Amino acid sequence: MATIHVDGQAFDVEGSDNLLHACLSLGLDVPYFCWHPALGSVGACRQCAVKQYKDKDDDKGMLVMSCMTPATDDTWISIDDEEAKAFRQNVIEWLMINHPHDCPVCEEGGHCHLQDMTVMTGHDRRRYRFRKRTHRNQYLGPFIAHEMNRCITCYRCVRFYDDYAGGDDLGAFGANDNVYFGRYQEGVLESPFSGNLTEVCPTGVFTDQTHSDHYTRKWDLQFAPSVCHQCSVGCNISPGERYGDIRRIENRYHGDLNRYFLCDRGRFGYGYVNRKDRPRVPEWRSDRADESVTLDVDAALDRGADLLRSARRVIGIGSPRASLESNHQLRELVGEGNFSTGIVAHEQACLETMTRLNRESGLPTPTLREIEEHDAVLILGEDLIQSAARVGLAVRQAVLGRRDELAEARSIPAWNAEAVKTLGQDERHPLFIAYPTRTGLDQISQSSWALAMDDIARLGFAVAHAIDDSAPVVENLDEAMQGEAQRIAKALMAAQRPLVISGGSLGSLAILEAAGNVARALSRRARRAGLSLIRSEANSTGLSLLGGQTLEWALEELTAKNADAVVVLENDLYQRLPQAQVDAALESAESVIALDHQRTSTWARAHLGLPASSFAEADGTLINFEGRAQRFFQVFDPRYIRPETRIHESWRWLYTLGASLNRYESARVILDDVTQACARQHPALAGIVEASHDSDYRVQGLKLAREPHRYSGRTAMRADLSVSEPRAPQDPDTPFAFSMEGYSGFDRPRKDVAFAWAPGWNSPQAWNKFTDEVGGHLRAGDPGVRLLHSQAGHYDYVREIPQGFSARDDEWQVVCLPRLFGGDETSSRAEPIIERTSPAMLTLSADDAQRLGVGEGDTVAVETSTGRLVLPLHLDAALPAGVLGVPVGVSSALHSGDWAHVSKEQRHQAGNSGDPRQSEGQVDRPGDRQ
Repeated sequence: MATIHVDGQAFDVEGSDNLLHACLSLGLDVPYFCWHPALGSVGACRQCAVKQYKDKDDDKGMLVMSCMTPATDDTWISIDDEEAKAFRQNVIEWLMINHPHDCPVCEEGGHCHLQDMTVMTGHDRRRYRFRKRTHRNQYLGPFIAHEMNRCITCYRCVRFYDDYAGGDDLGAFGANDNVYFGRYQEGVLESPFSGNLTEVCPTGVFTDQTHSDHYTRKWDLQFAPSVCHQCSVGCNISPGERYGDIRRIENRYHGDLNRYFLCDRGRFGYGYVNRKDRPRVPEWRSDRADESVTLDVDAALDRGADLLRSARRVIGIGSPRASLESNHQLRELVGEGNFSTGIVAHEQACLETMTRLNRESGLPTPTLREIEEHDAVLILGEDLIQSAARVGLAVRQAVLGRRDELAEARSIPAWNAEAVKTLGQDERHPLFIAYPTRTGLDQISQSSWALAMDDIARLGFAVAHAIDDSAPVVENLDEAMQGEAQRIAKALMAAQRPLVISGGSLGSLAILEAAGNVARALSRRARRAGLSLIRSEANSTGLSLLGGQTLEWALEELTAKNADAVVVLENDLYQRLPQAQVDAALESAESVIALDHQRTSTWARAHLGLPASSFAEADGTLINFEGRAQRFFQVFDPRYIRPETRIHESWRWLYTLGASLNRYESARVILDDVTQACARQHPALAGIVEASHDSDYRVQGLKLAREPHRYSGRTAMRADLSVSEPRAPQDPDTPFAFSMEGYSGFDRPRKDVAFAWAPGWNSPQAWNKFTDEVGGHLRAGDPGVRLLHSQAGHYDYVREIPQGFSARDDEWQVVCLPRLFGGDETSSRAEPIIERTSPAMLTLSADDAQRLGVGEGDTVAVETSTGRLVLPLHLDAALPAGVLGVPVGVSSALHSGDWAHVSKEQRHQAGNSGDPRQSEGQVDRPGDRQ
C-alpha cells in the first residue's frame, strides 16, 4: 500500500498502480482516452495530465501524465491545478480540430466517452475554422459500422484487437496527424471479438451496425440485468429495448466472468428475439391439419388442461436453453418419473461425467478471471474460440501473462503496456492443445496436435501417468507421443498454477476421463491447479443438476405407446435427433403441446402451441459451466407495446396449466415462489435462491429503475393505438420497475445493475464507478452463487483407456466440430449472424480426398445408418486421415464417433438426406424449416 496526497487530501492506494488507476479507484474524476483498465497505459493522448510535486513544500510542481506515473508512497499531486486544467482543455481542443460536428447524428451520442471528457475538461468553444482532415470509411461486415472521421488517434482499437484479442486484420496506417485505423482493404473483421470495438473506442469510429439498423439513443432504451444465452459461459449483458424490440446488447461488468468484453455471438446474436415470424398468440392445430387457429389465453389453457386430463401418461421434455424454473415447473407438471432433460444420451452422459469431475477430481473450477492467472494450460478436445469464445480469450491472457512475470522481475510495472509488450516479445506461458484440427489458439500455443478423438484421450492418459506413475499406463503408445506426454507433464509440474481444460464438444467420454485423470494427478502434485470443463448450452449444467431421463428415452416411451401425450419445453427435437425418430414419436402421441419463442419444426407438429418468452421477456435462473447460478431479468413486457400479444414465461404457462388441473391452491404465482420450490425439491440447487435479490428488495424504499432518468417519449409510445396512456406495466416478480421512476444511481452498492451510468459518465467507462477498484469486483459482490465445489479424496483413476485410432478403408469417423457462428439453435436465426456464418462444408484430409477422387469444393455425400448429408468439401491439411469433420448445426443425424460412408455426389443423384435441415449441396437455415 501507499499513501498519496491529492489536492491536499491523503488517500491509501495500491502502490503498484499508476496515478490514474488509483484516482479513478478512489472515485476521483480524471479525464483520459488512450488508457483502458484491461489494456494498460501507453501515454498516447496526453489527456490525463495532473500536477505532481516533489513534496508538500513544493509550490511549483510539474505536469505529468497520470497513466504513466506510479502511485508511489508520499506522492503529492493536484488534479484541480489551473495549469493542469488548462493543459487538459487544450488537449481536447487539439483532438477536436478534425473531429466532425455530428453529435446529433452520431450513434454514440449520449453514450460517448469523448463527450464525457469534453464536458469534464470544460471545453465548449471551437476556434479552428479551416478545412478538416477527412477519410473514406470501410465496410467491415454486418457487425461493425466505420466512421473514421471521428477518430482521435487513441490507439485503443488496435491495442485491443491485435494485442489483447489476437486479431491480425485491423491496423494503424499512416503517420503524424494522418493515421488511419482499419483493414488493409475492405472486408469483414475476422476476430470473433470485433464487437468490443464499439465499447473500447471512446468515440464513434466503430459502432454497432445492428443497433444502427434500428437506432435509439441510450437514454431511450429500457434495460435489465441479463445473462447471455448463447453458450455455457454465462457472460453478463445489458440488453436495451425500445418499442418491443431489442435494439442492442452491451457488456455488463462482472468481475469474475466477462469483465469488459463479450464475444460477437453473445453481442450480436439477439436477432431471434425480434423475428417477425415468432409465435405471439396460442395456436391450435387439429390432428393432421395443416392450418392452425389462434386462441386466447383462457381457451388455450382449457384446451391444454383437457389434453393433459384425458391422457393416460404425459411425458415432459425439458431444454438446456430454458431456465431452471421452467424445467422444474415442467417436471412438477408431469411428475419426476416422466421428465426428460431434452438432451441426447451421449451428451447427457458427458454432462454427468463433467459434474462428477467438477466435484471429485480434487481440483477447483477457476473463474474466467482466475483462468487469466494460470501459467500453463493443457486443452483436450476443445476449440475454445468456437465452443466458448470468452474462455478462449481468457486463456490467451493467461498465455501472454509470461510478459508480466518478466516485467516484474525487472521492476517494470504491469500497467506499462508497451514496455511489457516490448520486453516479452514472443515469450509465453506454455499452452498445449490436442484437437482434431486447427484451433483459434494454435497461434500462441507451444504445441498443437491434430488427433482423432481416441488419440486425444490417450495423450491425456499418458500425461496423467507422466505426472503420477500410479495413474494407468497407456499401452502401445508410440515413442514420439510418449515424449510429448512427458514434455507436457514437465511443463505442468513446473508451473505454479497449471490448468486443464476439456469439455463435451466432441462428445467423447474418454477425453473427459483423460482430463479427469490429469486433474487428479495434478491435485496430488500441484496445490493451485484448476480444471475447467466446457458445456455446450446456456443451462446444460443446470439440467445435469436437476436430473432427468434422456431425450431418446422420452421418444421411445411415446413410440412404444407407454405414454400418449407430451409437453415439449423450448426445444426443437429435430435439432437433436434424426427426423424419422422424432416423427415416429410425435405421430404416436395423441397430444403434443409445445412451448417456444420460435417457430420450429417441433412447434409445427404440436396440437397446441403456447408462445413462450425469450430471455428478453422472461425472468429465470441459469447455471454456467463453472457451476455459477445467475438470474436474468425481464427487459420489457411484450404485451405493453403489442396488446394483442399473449407471450408469457414458460414457467408461468406450466404453473397455470397445473392450476387448471387443480394441482395448486392458487392460480397466481411469482418467480420467487417457483425458484424457492425448485430449490426445495432439488438439494443440488438449494443455493439458487441466493443468486439474486428477491422481489421485495428495495433501495431507499424504491424499486430499481429499468430506464435511465432521461428516458423520453413513454406517453407517445402507444399513441398509434390509443391517445389514452395505460398504466406502466407492473412487475411483481423482481425488484425492478418498468419505469424511470426508481433507483438508478451508483452510490448504493448492488449486484444487479441494469445499466451503467454515473454523473458525468455516460459511456461504458461508467462501470468504474460501480467497482471496489478499477478492474476489480462490483462493490456489492459479483452476481451469482457457485453451486459446484471440488471435494478432495473421492476420485480414483479411470483405467479403461481406448485403443489407438485406426483408419478404415471404406468408412470415416465423424467428428462434429462446433461453430461460433451458426452452431447454436437460437443465434443462428439472427440475420447478422446468418450473414457472418461461413458456408457449411465437410472436411477431409488431402490424402483421403485424393483416395476418394474428390477435391476442394466438390459435392460430397455422407451416409450413416441414421441419415444422409450432402455438402461441399473443404480440404483440411491438419485433419487426421480417416476422420471426417462435420460442422455442428447442419445435421442431427450425425454424431461424433459415428462411422460414415463418404462418396462424391452427382447433383442429379442427390436424394433424401433423412434430415430436415439438409438439401442438395446446401443446409437450410433453422428458421426456414416448416
